Amino acid sequence: MTTTDQADLLRRARRRASASSSSSSRPAAAGLTGPAPLSHAQQRMWLMDHLGQGGALYNVPLATRLCGPLDPAALATALTALTERHAVLRTHYRRRGDEPYQEAAPVTPVPLPVVDATEPDAPALLAAEASRPFDLATGPVLRALLLRHTPDDHTFLLTIHHIAVDGGSLSILAADLAALYEAARTGRPAHLPPAGLPYADHARRERARDAELTAAADARAAHLAGARPLSLLRPVPPGARERRAALHSAPLTPGILDDLRRLGARHGATLFAVVLAAAFATLRIASGETDLTLGCASGHRAGPDLRRTVGLGVNTLAVRADVAGDPAFTEVLARVKAALLDAQEHHDVPFDLVLERLGAAARTADGSSLLAVSCDVVHPAEPLTLPGLHAETVELDLGLAKFGLALLVEDGPRPRYLVQHDRDALDERTAGRLLTAFAELLAAIAADEHRRLDALPGERLTAAEHPCVAALLTDPRVAEATAVRPSDGPLLAYAVVRGPVAPSGGELRAGLRGTVQPAELPAAVVLLDRMPCHPDGTPDRSRLPGTARQAGAGPGPLAAVRTAFGELLGGTPPADGDFFHLGGHSLIAVQLAERLRTRTGLPLTGLDVLEQRTPHALAALLATRADERRAARSRTGAPVARSRAGTVLVTGATGGVGAAVLQELMAQGRPVRALVRPESAHLPALNGAEVAEGDLADPDSLRRAVEGADAVIHAACTFTDHATDVAAMRTLVDGWRGGPFVFVSSIDAYGRPAGTDVAEGAPSGELVSPYGRAKLDCERMLLDAARGPASIVRAPIVWGPHRRLRDQLRWGSTGALYQAALAGRPITLPDGPGWTGVSWVHSAALARALAACATENPPAAGRVVNAVTGHVSWADFTTELVRLLGSTSTIDLGLEADPELQRPWHYRAETLAAALRPEPGEDWRGVLAAMVG
Repeated sequence: MTTTDQADLLRRARRRASASSSSSSRPAAAGLTGPAPLSHAQQRMWLMDHLGQGGALYNVPLATRLCGPLDPAALATALTALTERHAVLRTHYRRRGDEPYQEAAPVTPVPLPVVDATEPDAPALLAAEASRPFDLATGPVLRALLLRHTPDDHTFLLTIHHIAVDGGSLSILAADLAALYEAARTGRPAHLPPAGLPYADHARRERARDAELTAAADARAAHLAGARPLSLLRPVPPGARERRAALHSAPLTPGILDDLRRLGARHGATLFAVVLAAAFATLRIASGETDLTLGCASGHRAGPDLRRTVGLGVNTLAVRADVAGDPAFTEVLARVKAALLDAQEHHDVPFDLVLERLGAAARTADGSSLLAVSCDVVHPAEPLTLPGLHAETVELDLGLAKFGLALLVEDGPRPRYLVQHDRDALDERTAGRLLTAFAELLAAIAADEHRRLDALPGERLTAAEHPCVAALLTDPRVAEATAVRPSDGPLLAYAVVRGPVAPSGGELRAGLRGTVQPAELPAAVVLLDRMPCHPDGTPDRSRLPGTARQAGAGPGPLAAVRTAFGELLGGTPPADGDFFHLGGHSLIAVQLAERLRTRTGLPLTGLDVLEQRTPHALAALLATRADERRAARSRTGAPVARSRAGTVLVTGATGGVGAAVLQELMAQGRPVRALVRPESAHLPALNGAEVAEGDLADPDSLRRAVEGADAVIHAACTFTDHATDVAAMRTLVDGWRGGPFVFVSSIDAYGRPAGTDVAEGAPSGELVSPYGRAKLDCERMLLDAARGPASIVRAPIVWGPHRRLRDQLRWGSTGALYQAALAGRPITLPDGPGWTGVSWVHSAALARALAACATENPPAAGRVVNAVTGHVSWADFTTELVRLLGSTSTIDLGLEADPELQRPWHYRAETLAAALRPEPGEDWRGVLAAMVG
């Protein structure tokens, strides 16, 4: 290390010490109770969830194989004690008015389900449990599952939402859980060190520095101004999607890792700094770009009171470095190390604040994210070790990508090079070549750190276009093609055609059916006279029709938008005033969207505000959505005015059942009010429905939704939070003033009937599940209210092509068969004299039945009836499933079959038989094929 480097490091350390001393001199709340603000990192998680971008992406699963005499009761006791010790593990995240807040819930026992599972079945069960989303508003944010393989062989899964933990929290939780388990097992007090600062107090302390942090964020945003996303990545506009990941790996010789450590030591750099510099070099060679920005994770547990705090104590650092010219790798390392030190000096500046200050500059016009590439040195997960047991980590990858591309080195017993990528952002071939280049470059610099960039391994890469583009370009009549997925719509392809007999867009799309996967088929192929391009000749996706909202698209409700801006930001802004320059940020974006939704009756999300930024652009977007609503009204014949005579309230309108009901009612020309969460409000609205924003856990929103409705079809359900389901029914029934009320119940309410032929409304058998019991409670509540013709429609598993319904196939008895067939495992079905199988109903048939029950003279008034399209034997179902999946599974009959498959019941459905009669396309084989995909 040079004298200049030493002086620079000392100067930085002094500044950090001064800042730390200044910070610690402030009074800090300690041990306060009651609601607290969210930390900036938590608020980012909350916003992602609120904008529909949560799902399982931020689930943190920890799976451990435990061999030995495990005490499940002691483990359950220890888990409960763990949540008592760390309140963040039992915290709920709600909203009061416009502001989100966090508040710890009372300590309640943590359930520990114990499920018998063979070793082959365990991966699917673990993946399904780890992938289940959390509800941040109602909690919990921690759940556990214990798979019992034999009496002395278990797999323990602990899943926690990222809003409550980070990597630094996991070792604390593991040590505490071990001590609490030992205490519960032996009956002796647990020997634990003092807990750290409660996380809610940390959030309060951070928020007290908001003015200081905002000023620092302005400086970081200025530092990142003008930075561009990596051109190798496809544009992926923001919005709710699966973010499916692919992982490529190659073994890393331990000797190379040692050489890289020694290289770093010679230049005063950590192993991470060397790997980060190698990532910059790899991407510089692959893309030809010299101004690159990569992200990395940084913990900020600077004070001693935070070292044992459990919570989200991480931040994202944006490292921007110039790697122009043909420098030696040592010079690249020096540049990257300086950029990294500069970013680390501001490690406490929340990245969400930096994004707010950047505004739309954080993304290009086509939606590409500035910070879509990350780099890290990672370590294998440690097992949750419990006293008296042998513990081994069970790898559990949910297959989700937080970044478009991540270049990683795993430092452990078996070191590896890793490249993970979002399948929507990068193709497999390019990612594989990047892995090879990254590995070869690290090996080369380990051998000779003075090699220049142009002499290092690697090649210039061009990311492959979307598969449908490659397929279009094989047609000699297509001169140019590209594809883009707008943030609020399906995949669209664009083509410039040539020749005297040019094809239509429909013909081109039809030709793609046999060459690309169904998920890669665009919704349309749009023909262009010429492709809009950037100066370098690459397609300018922001100018493609239908992909970007242009500020000049129409006048829009500009006055209403400017008024709402002024109310939240102070002073009426000019039409082209920038949301962020006026003082806006993510939370205000959510608040602004809610006000405009209420006043205009048009769908708008906080994400729209962050993307559009100016009153003019937002007004144009609202005008476009008003046009779309008018177009939907002309297609369906349904008016869109509020509180229309005959209005039917439909809950769960964005789910599989609710969407089918919505479509059926609209086709009949009946006015509909759709209850949906705010982040999904635009989906039914574009079909001409009146939107009532709300949620089952929000009683006030339910009261507003049911007010003035002439009929109710209640199809929404949490499936797991039965108390919320029952409370929601109570609220709807209390607000119901008459007219038909149809409740979508479940045949689970019958339990396990004594006979095999189940009549409509037959008495419930023994062993009614908690889900079925909640349905029974809701049924009784509705029938007891008697304010109008109430109908209870019990439905079995609902089959249909809707995305939400496809998940039905992955759960329960059908899910076990699906997972076995998917893995090619042998399948054993019940061997007995009688029929066993599954009852089902097509979503469209169920919708017809529910609509019939919501008329003035409902066929099932005051009754419990069934909605069943048909019954399929397990043998027929499994045979067809194996065929559709191309599975190698064998099918046998035997006594060792899963007891859950012992379902001998046929459910009668006479009352609604006319509406349930299958229409073309509703046969069970066809719909099963659609669900398998």
